[in-house]
Amino acid sequence: MVTTRQRSDTGPDPKTKLTYEDYAKTPDDERWELIDGELIPMASPTVPHQRIDARLGAEFSTLVKQGLGEVFHSIDVVLSPHNTFRPDLIFVSSERAGIITHANIQGAPDLVVEIRSPSTAGLDEVTKRELYERYGVKEYWLADPEAQTVTVLLLGENGYETVGIYVKGDTLTSPTLEGFIIDLNEIFA
Repeated sequence: MVTTRQRSDTGPDPKTKLTYEDYAKTPDDERWELIDGELIPMASPTVPHQRIDARLGAEFSTLVKQGLGEVFHSIDVVLSPHNTFRPDLIFVSSERAGIITHANIQGAPDLVVEIRSPSTAGLDEVTKRELYERYGVKEYWLADPEAQTVTVLLLGENGYETVGIYVKGDTLTSPTLEGFIIDLNEIFA
């Protein structure tokens, strides 16, 4: 994928940031994310990754049944023209349903879950964390299949604050979604 463009009159143009429109032209059978205007290839999820995603999704379905919002798996979240992610799990509250479009989510969801893998750890823990924080994702979870942990971050006045690092055997409580708890024995079974 070419991430630089040529100017015909004076030679090479410095690296130009790609936009969502460029991202939307990537093949459907390939996984990409757009981070600060650069297309980043993403590896396919592993079986443990998919199991955790499915189990968390099942837990989040209770919020949907209660009419509190909608849950999505791996749909494009357009945070800005140069930042489009495909988080593993996304929750958008009913109050913020206006950010949901036919094609994607336009703006910061209420809660994002990224399931860590060795190939995405740096992106999830540093780069995406900083961008989710900048664009106002209220609650960010980092699930680690190998360590069997979920780190819950909550957006505060000074950025993300760690609410807790929950391990298998713990009961995770969401600070944003009142009364929403998850038994991590079920998630990491």
